[in-house]
Amino acid sequence: MREEQSNKPSQKNTSPKKPWFWPLIYTGFSVAFVGMIWGYNVFITNDKADDSEWTDVATNPDKVTIETNAATESIKYPFKEALLENVEIVQHFYDMEADATTREESLLVFGQTYVTNTGVSLSMNSEPFEVVAALSGKVEEVNLDPFEGDEVVLSHANGMQTKYRSVSEILVKVGDTVEQGQALATAAENEWNPTAGIHLQFEVFEDGVLTNPELLLAF
Repeated sequence: MREEQSNKPSQKNTSPKKPWFWPLIYTGFSVAFVGMIWGYNVFITNDKADDSEWTDVATNPDKVTIETNAATESIKYPFKEALLENVEIVQHFYDMEADATTREESLLVFGQTYVTNTGVSLSMNSEPFEVVAALSGKVEEVNLDPFEGDEVVLSHANGMQTKYRSVSEILVKVGDTVEQGQALATAAENEWNPTAGIHLQFEVFEDGVLTNPELLLAF
């Protein structure tokens, strides 16, 4: 009897092994973990971007205010308005539709050369005066030219560009943001247009086209 019992096959570990089971479990956990890390990084990145925008507004609220106001501003005089009664247009913008006298006053003469005036030449009793930004904007150029006169060029949110030539003691540099009425320089004289004496040559461009400043301002 004992010999027969010992010869019977063992009933233990009869189920087949599944070598793929645990690797599959590990793989599933790994994929889930990587997905969690990726999602966290995306959330953090977006959150930082939002924080950056809010931080920029918080640290420099004037920037937003200036850009908003600049888009709705109306152009003003390139000098303090209180001085309007003392300002004289010594040379007008050359307009083909203007009367003969105005067109003649719009010609700039140097030697034997006649050139049409592309802006207005403003004088204040032949004395220096403070030149200010006609609109809020950005300083695009500062050109130093002892012959034609130093120049400041501004671009504006409404698409305009203004130029202030025949100036000295420039107070701004390229890249600066300026507010309407902010001092830019001081009116001066130059060798190219000596007949105008101390003056400001003020020019306005709309969408890249020269515009008569006198049509935009009540001189």
